Parts: sequence; structure tokens; C-alpha cells
Amino acid sequence: MSKRDYYDILGVDRSAQGDKLKKAYRKLAMKYHPDRNPDDSSASEKFKEVTEAYEILSDSSKRSAYDQFGHQGVEASGFNSGRSATDAFNDVFGDIFGDIFGGGDPFSRSRRSNRGSDLEFSLRIDLENAVKGTTEKIRIPTLQSCESCSGSGAESGTQPSPCPSCQGAGQVRMQQGFFSISQTCRQCRGSGKIITNPCRKCRGNGRVEKTKTLSVKIPAGVDSGDRIRLSGEGEAGPSRGPSGDLYVQINVLSHEVFERDGQHLYCEAPISFVDAALGSEIEIPTLDGKVKIKIPEGTQTGKLFRLKGKGVKKIRSSAVGDLLCRVTVETPQKLDSKQKALLKELGSSLKQKKNSPLSSAWFGKVKSFFDSK
Repeated sequence: MSKRDYYDILGVDRSAQGDKLKKAYRKLAMKYHPDRNPDDSSASEKFKEVTEAYEILSDSSKRSAYDQFGHQGVEASGFNSGRSATDAFNDVFGDIFGDIFGGGDPFSRSRRSNRGSDLEFSLRIDLENAVKGTTEKIRIPTLQSCESCSGSGAESGTQPSPCPSCQGAGQVRMQQGFFSISQTCRQCRGSGKIITNPCRKCRGNGRVEKTKTLSVKIPAGVDSGDRIRLSGEGEAGPSRGPSGDLYVQINVLSHEVFERDGQHLYCEAPISFVDAALGSEIEIPTLDGKVKIKIPEGTQTGKLFRLKGKGVKKIRSSAVGDLLCRVTVETPQKLDSKQKALLKELGSSLKQKKNSPLSSAWFGKVKSFFDSK
């Protein structure tokens, strides 16, 4: 009996590649797998047929021979070699578990699990250092590789032995129906090794608790909530695994003069009633030193004065924010009799001259409001 065309078996066109082939095979293999069709002998034959078709078409060398010479080209070249349909099925359906659980090879996941834990350190800095950048020294308690056993966990002069349960793989395979599932080996807990003579210093752990001092470079412009990653400065991995990372969380302390909003700085400056009325020049602080600003005649409380480029430089950018100064007109207190008399005289004069347009407009609106009732 002549064999069917492999492309027809999978239901794909002759240009189908990679994912398209795999998708077609998965669908048919699930449909015809013997465990799903225990009483149907024809399903088992179809399962073998679709598996053979996929194995040939997914291999570039085998496919080239098949496209040129058909089934005879594959058989003559010795490509029909011996892998069972179940092996091919497990290879392909292993990808499904990889898609779901975040990786393909369970053994490579085991190796990645030896990576040390990441650490986080909260660093408080003042506003000046956050804006200009600095270098801070921090002390971190962490697990580091044991120097006595070089992280192996075994006493000096000895070596761990391969785990007899998983043969050093760290994972054991379990067959459930037509699925092959890998699980962490319980005997060695995924390390793949058994320590018969543990190191006396670390008691077989391969790691010891230590405190290390690090210099952290703080870039100019950082703000509260920013994190700085120090690669490989976290905990040492078990079984000589790679170290994790250290994340330094920045918390900028409040400032007695300035408030920060992104790239901009804000401050408030009190001015006298006289300076506000007649105009003046006052001195205000910036992070670079003092500067003078002109107060125009008739300035009102709450007026903002913007100083370009006196704010915060954005990280990885040349853009610099501004400093915004809000002035507050201060009402004088504890006046003596002479000052009170002068103010009363000034008040009478102002009423006659109508020098308060805001008050006049507001009271006019209030009068209209009550007249409309």
C-alpha cells in the first residue's frame, strides 16, 4: 500500500513552515493519540502517520529529500530512523508546558532556580544630592558564597556526589497518560547533588551570612521611587549558582525650603506690604546659590516668579526644569500707635482714591448678588 503525501496528512500546503507545521501536528496528534482512543486501532495508525509526517517535514534535510524524491528519497537516505511516535509527541508538547509556565526545558528552569535571591535596600538622600548626584556607601547583610568550601557545601577536599534519584539532573520525569511532566527531585531538592560530608563552616549550605559595603553611584535627577540596579550584588546562589541583583530604592527627604514636582522646584517667599505696593528687589535661594528677583509695583499674594533652568535636570537628558517662587504678602503685626495712625491715614486715602481694584470688583459682585434676591 502506497503512503499518503505528508503535506496532505497534516493538511498544510507545501510552503508551510515552523509554527504552522507544529500547530497542525498538535491538533491531529491530540485527536488520534491512543490514550484518547483506547478502543480504536485505526486511531493509533493515524497517530503514527501524522507523527511521521511531522518528523520529516519539520527537519530541513529530511524535507529536502522528500520534496525531491518523495518517500523513496527519505527511505534511501536513511532518514526514517527510529524515534518513536511518543518521543516526537513529547518533544512537541513539551513546548506547550513551556508556553504556559514560562520556559521550555524544565532542566534549564532547574538551573535558573539556583540563582540567588534579589535584594532591595531603601536609601534616603537629601534633595541636594538627588538633584546634583552623589556616591553613597551602604552596608548590606546578605548570603555570600562560603570561602571554605568555595560554595560547594562539601568539606574541603571532598566533592558532592550526583543524586541517585535524578542522576544529577535535579528533575525527575513523571509519565501521566500521554503527557511527560518534570518535577523537582525531592531527594536533592533540585540541586542534582548529595552532600555526604558537609562543610563545617556553612554546614553544607554553601553560603554564609555576611555584611558587605558597597558604593552606589546616584545619578543626578533621581526622585523618590526610582530604583538603581546593581547586577550580581544580591544573594549568592545555592550550589554555586549565580548571584541575584541588588535594587537600591531611592527616597528623597523633604526639604525645609523647596518642594519638588518632577523637574520643577517650588518655594515661597514672604514680602512686606510696602515692597508689594511700591515694588522692590528681593533675594531668594536656589540650589546653586542666591539670586535676586524684581517685585513689580502692586504685586499680589500668590504671584509666581519663574526662574528658568534653576530646577532639576532630567535623568539621561539635558533638559532642566525651573524654580518657581510664590510670594506671600505679609501682614504686619504688633504695630505701635504711630504705625497704626499712619496705616489708618493710608487706609482713608486708599478708599478715596480707589486703589484697590480687586476689592472694588468683588464688592460690586456681592452687591449685584443681593440686589437680585
